[in-house]
Amino acid sequence: MTKLWQKGYSVNAAVERFEAAQNSALDTRLIRHDVWGSLAHAAMLTHIGLLTEAEHQELHSALCSILDLEATGEFTVLPSDEDVHTSIENFLVSAAGSAGKKIHMARSRNDQVLLDLRLYGKEQLHAISTKLFELCSALLTFAEEHKDLPMPGYTHMQRAMLSSLGLWAGGFAEALLDDEQLLSATYALNDQSPLGSAAGYGVPVPIDRQFVADKLGFARVQNNVIYVQNSRGKIEAAIVQALAQIMLDLSKMAQDTLLFTTAEYAFFQIPQELCTGSSIMPQKRNLDIMELVRARTQTLLALQQQIMGITSGLPSGYNMDYQETKRPFMEALDIAYDCLDICTLVISSLQVNRERLIAACTFELFATDRAYELVQSAHMPFRDTYRIVGAEVTALLDRHEDLPVESQEQLVARLQARNHLGGAGNLGLELAHQRLTDAQNIWNQRTTHFTTTIQHLIEQKTSL
Repeated sequence: MTKLWQKGYSVNAAVERFEAAQNSALDTRLIRHDVWGSLAHAAMLTHIGLLTEAEHQELHSALCSILDLEATGEFTVLPSDEDVHTSIENFLVSAAGSAGKKIHMARSRNDQVLLDLRLYGKEQLHAISTKLFELCSALLTFAEEHKDLPMPGYTHMQRAMLSSLGLWAGGFAEALLDDEQLLSATYALNDQSPLGSAAGYGVPVPIDRQFVADKLGFARVQNNVIYVQNSRGKIEAAIVQALAQIMLDLSKMAQDTLLFTTAEYAFFQIPQELCTGSSIMPQKRNLDIMELVRARTQTLLALQQQIMGITSGLPSGYNMDYQETKRPFMEALDIAYDCLDICTLVISSLQVNRERLIAACTFELFATDRAYELVQSAHMPFRDTYRIVGAEVTALLDRHEDLPVESQEQLVARLQARNHLGGAGNLGLELAHQRLTDAQNIWNQRTTHFTTTIQHLIEQKTSL
């Protein structure tokens, strides 16, 4: 294959393998994104008079044929290509002759790969937002169904105060809705067109960067051409940081689910088909998928640090180091998508053990309730009632006597007494539902705008 930079000599085979083997494999994911960029760039070159309309149509037809081949797995990027840009340009030269040799006018592989990653990022964030909303919806449904089902609340891994299953599930839903705001902010940061920055210093040609940005559906042009190159890795790291916040919440959810499905707790049961077994212990049903969610959170945090570490301290302008940020960026997006999907499956499949939950709400959970009752009935300061109740509870526990229990009706009454905003008796699920709906509407608009703009670019017969 002809290298785009080739100047009459062959590179050492070991150097080629070292630089291109991993990158070419990753670039297979970017074929359609690079084609979209080339469609827009060719239209712009025609718009400013550097391509004839006939040449534009030749290129447009050849580029669309790549999309067809890519869809069936017939167009790939080989290590000998180095990257997706070379693979596509060589195809265009073969299919469109001299017009194919003109496509690279006024751009560099540096702004091409930035564009590909921006478009890839947008596409992946649309998919991840959908999975995030599916999990939010599952959690809110679960919270609504079990809003009056008592469960112990824990601090320091010890029973602390009365909680409810609705409070537990609703808390994770609200956490993910906050994470969506971070995801949305990084989407806006990513929604800038880098094309026209070339290798970081622009080109001495009157290109129309806004024209290209509009063709590709970007919200704006990323202005300063050297900052465009300097932002490589920075924007990817910001996206991965938002994904890390999602994963931290999923990790906590995974840990709770693993704990509450143990025989010692038995608050939840998981269908057998979601569990794997042991090669030695016939009775085992292991919720391995949630252990992997917990572990992959650490992997994603490491990927975030990897990107930031690679970009730290680099001089301005393009450096080959940036190539090493591609794999962790793509891997982080994959991890977040898969973990959101599997968590939705688990939450939607949870079977609740009502009797076990109610039985776990033992009397010590109401020590604070008792102290507050004394404050009101005996008109005593809270610190005094705290000590009185503390002594009573400690004495009961030390004697190892049968502890008082309350009925489900009594427990529900206690839950309903916690009726301040956000308490177990006032979950505010309708507010969370509205937040979910509003966020879904925003992302649906983004997805529709993106897909219709790209489809119009592909179908367009003329650039003018």
